[in-house]
Amino acid sequence: MNTTITDVFFDLDHTLWDFDKNSEMAFDRIFKSKYPEIKTQDFIEKYAPINQACWKLYQNDKITHLELHYNRLKFSFDALNYVISDESINEIANDYIEFLTDNNHLFEGAIEVLEYLKPKYKLHIITNGFANVQDKKINNAALSGYFETITNSELAGVKKPNIIIFDYAINIAKASKESSIMIGDCLDADVNGALNAGLDAIFFNEKRIEAPQNIKQVNHLLELKKYL
Repeated sequence: MNTTITDVFFDLDHTLWDFDKNSEMAFDRIFKSKYPEIKTQDFIEKYAPINQACWKLYQNDKITHLELHYNRLKFSFDALNYVISDESINEIANDYIEFLTDNNHLFEGAIEVLEYLKPKYKLHIITNGFANVQDKKINNAALSGYFETITNSELAGVKKPNIIIFDYAINIAKASKESSIMIGDCLDADVNGALNAGLDAIFFNEKRIEAPQNIKQVNHLLELKKYL
């Protein structure tokens, strides 16, 4: 146990909640039902990097959430050279959001590490996701009982890496920055955002990308035990 830390803040998507796996299952359901000619794996190969790029624009207030929902699909279908109407794209976007939370795969070790941390620290979530969607994910995956506060960007009015969302989360958690740590998969939004706001941070580097040597990192959630 780290006696200098009292409050642990987690990102949700790509950190506890396995977004890629759950996302693929939602698209598979849509395509098998309405677009059987589209192979889900072919679509995901195009969609994954496009979605990531669109989220980065959204995080930095370059596009709206409606543009995010539309662009990531439109650009993916374009990359597949698949002709589809705007009406169909909007229908898929709505179905996707509805189906996404029906799948609740978590990263390996998620529940075990939360069980380990819960008696020792106050646990919280800071997420850039949309409030109604994130709440469904948390409740359907039986995560709500582990967390004392949940901060999303809609409540805070800004998104990670903006310092204001971290200040907001610290305030509602009644925590101090000096005794708090943030855990997330995004170097920019989670790690650098937290460090710039005055919190400590751990990078969940499940994809094992190159990261600065001075940043605390883990490749598996159970490795958090060596820091906490």
